[in-house]
Amino acid sequence: MKKIIGMFAHVDAGKTTLSEQLLYHTKAIRQRGRVDHQDTFLDTHEIEKQRGITVFADQAIFTIGDSEYTLIDTPGHVDFSPEMERAIQVIDYAIVIISAVEGIEGHTETVWRLLRKYQVPTFFFINKVDRIGADPGKVIEEIRINLTGNIFDFTETLRNGEMNEDLIEFIAERDESLLETYMDHGYKAGLWLETLKQLIRENQIFPCFYGSALQDVGVKGFLEKLDLLTETSYIADGAFAGRVYKIRYDENGTRLTFIKALSGNLKVRDEISCSSVDEEYIVEKITQIRLYNGTKFKTVNQVFAGDLFAVTGMTTAAAGDCIGTLKEKVEYEMVSALKSKVIFDPSVNIKEALRYFKMLDAEDPALNVTWVEQLQEIHIHVMGTIQLEVLKLIIKERFNLDVSFAEPEILYKETISSPVNGYGHFEPLGHYAEVHLKIEPGARNSGISFESVCHTDHLLVGTQNVIRSHIFEREHHGILTGSPLTDVKITLLNGRAHVKHTTGGDFREAAFRALRQGLEKTKNILLEPFYDFKIKLNLDLLGKVLTDIQQAHGSFDTPITEGNKALITGKVPVSTFMNYGSDFASLTQGKGMLNLVVGGYYPCHNQAEVIERTQYNKDADPEYTSSSIFCSKGQGYSIPWNQAEAEMHCL
Repeated sequence: MKKIIGMFAHVDAGKTTLSEQLLYHTKAIRQRGRVDHQDTFLDTHEIEKQRGITVFADQAIFTIGDSEYTLIDTPGHVDFSPEMERAIQVIDYAIVIISAVEGIEGHTETVWRLLRKYQVPTFFFINKVDRIGADPGKVIEEIRINLTGNIFDFTETLRNGEMNEDLIEFIAERDESLLETYMDHGYKAGLWLETLKQLIRENQIFPCFYGSALQDVGVKGFLEKLDLLTETSYIADGAFAGRVYKIRYDENGTRLTFIKALSGNLKVRDEISCSSVDEEYIVEKITQIRLYNGTKFKTVNQVFAGDLFAVTGMTTAAAGDCIGTLKEKVEYEMVSALKSKVIFDPSVNIKEALRYFKMLDAEDPALNVTWVEQLQEIHIHVMGTIQLEVLKLIIKERFNLDVSFAEPEILYKETISSPVNGYGHFEPLGHYAEVHLKIEPGARNSGISFESVCHTDHLLVGTQNVIRSHIFEREHHGILTGSPLTDVKITLLNGRAHVKHTTGGDFREAAFRALRQGLEKTKNILLEPFYDFKIKLNLDLLGKVLTDIQQAHGSFDTPITEGNKALITGKVPVSTFMNYGSDFASLTQGKGMLNLVVGGYYPCHNQAEVIERTQYNKDADPEYTSSSIFCSKGQGYSIPWNQAEAEMHCL
């Protein structure tokens, strides 16, 4: 049986140490490494050794009896959470490690929310019980209150496959037929165990264990019970289906596409199709299959459902893409709210540097590397300053390139406040296209949607689909700051082609002009990213923190108080709160909890100031024009947006 498990935790909870113990106890490694000794099996990158944190989600293989496990050790720092989220896509079970001293910390809640979103069965391991101040019972209660009431401590209640009375009743309470059996016939060990495994798979029970990974306390028992309580079933027959988990480049520059096989099997030299849903299928040939264990790999000729492997030969697939018969593109939740400019020495060949950054972009799509032609600059999206520090080291280590980064700036977006029709016409000599669009405000954080009500007498269905694909082929600049347009519904109302003169890109030009012309005529709104925050602290500090939130232009729900503790939730702009962590730690002397997750975009609290600072000239953006091109007497001429409507041919 093949099982893929992922290790998750807030930084410093002991995740990598527990991973080492699991590998040691299953004889996958001969000796246990330690993070502080820089010799762990999975944190092999120089950067990980220096900083003592996991940056890359690497995998190891071990076996217990008939089960073959692939273990993925994920990053615990919030700046690398996109890497952590990508790992969640391919695991069968998660292990969440929580410190018995610190309890639930900020990133733990983020991990838990993502595991629930993707419905991954989860085990808890409360670590560091050997430390002063450790209180596993208190942490279990904390989990019960803040994460799930369906947690149960299995450390002492399940021994040699036998359950104590409390566990027997806990399981029976969550299954009606089992409860009836219990009332009529009492406990039946085999039935209870099978039901328990099913309830864990269905996310109705979350087993909890405690121990000390560093001191090797409770680890062996946890491992035995993990194996006892987990099972997987994959479809071995049928067509191959899989999901791309990550992209890497090896030391020779070979592109590796890591895939989880969900059904069927795959052989070297097979041709497989890759699709990111709604897009054209691309068929590529597999030239090599690798099974990775830490930094080492072995090549195989065939892989089967349940395997996690890397292939060479694929050049276009991205993390989250579907392979073979699968058609479920993953939309990742962990997004950046910050951007930064890459700073080079003038002697650096910038095109070569861009090639390196495109490789990094394939490995981490959240970087969203862009080349700004008019400025001759590379811009990237980032989660935080730690990520920039690590990125600088990675680029030096891998490409021997010295770079630095400008101070991270906020990523703004733009939308509109009222519906408007936009008109675009493109008719230089030998070309012809006209497009009419209705642009309406969409729900907040809904992105861009498109529909067509254009009659096929005016434009063929194929042409309407061409316009749709052009709308989605790039980000559209707003007219306030040039930031990406979002939260709008675009409807194709009408259009016209010419039987002789219309060629490929004409509708692209007309559609873009129509969209921009509409933006010129309506009220535009600047949006900024907001954190969803969750703050826990002592009651006597509540007033001060609420004042800080208000001064940061945030809002909060009614605080919940229990004893001498308070819980605050709400929203606050990233721009005003991104550096609050150090102030909060100082205020609470490190004993409070601050959880910040980018929770979407809302109207900017200082729109006028940002517009003034940006100095965006909407009339000088070379790729985004609102004027239309008409033709008279064999000569093309431009009509500005505010006069173009009167010249349209379809009105």
